[in-house]
Amino acid sequence: MILSDADILDRMAAGDLVVEPLDDPDLQIQPASVDLRLGREFLEFQRTNIPCIHPTSDEEVSEYVTETTVDEGDDFILHPGDFVLGTTKERVEIPADLIAHVEGRSSLGRLAVVVHATAGLCDPGYRGQITLELSNLGTAPVALEPGMRVSQLTFTELKSPADRPYGEERGSKYQNQSGPQASRIQSDHEFGGDQKGESDGAGETDR
Repeated sequence: MILSDADILDRMAAGDLVVEPLDDPDLQIQPASVDLRLGREFLEFQRTNIPCIHPTSDEEVSEYVTETTVDEGDDFILHPGDFVLGTTKERVEIPADLIAHVEGRSSLGRLAVVVHATAGLCDPGYRGQITLELSNLGTAPVALEPGMRVSQLTFTELKSPADRPYGEERGSKYQNQSGPQASRIQSDHEFGGDQKGESDGAGETDR
């Protein structure tokens, strides 16, 4: 079952579903979703001369990514072909019996801006801000203003609560993240890390 606006408000009032700060509920709570706003921090991927980025190398990833914080009143310009990591202004807490889906807003989609490449889920138990995978598929630069509504969350109720929700007990590597987070794929079990059976989603599944 997908939660309606009334369901979302009931769960938020009960305190088990958290989306904060929710400065304008009348604007941000849609008929079956919650609009989330863009934060000020971005991770930009620089051009590099290394032959490839290997998932097991921390240093290669850190050399490839630089952090940008947009000043108050300024915009972040997303150029055609660019891919950057952004973040939601809001922090979320997803209870064990819900899963959240990260979707783009159609108004931005019509400007050729997408908000996630593959990471479209927030697992039951996830807490933190949501990292957005922003890209411009169009032919003109697009100005993104921190604080603008950039994505939306829908919530689906599970048939039963997750036995092992996302979190510290699973060794979930993105729990309680603040700001955009670069890939931590080198922590995955198949690369010698200790994350076992983690899925890979928005903020997030495996995050």
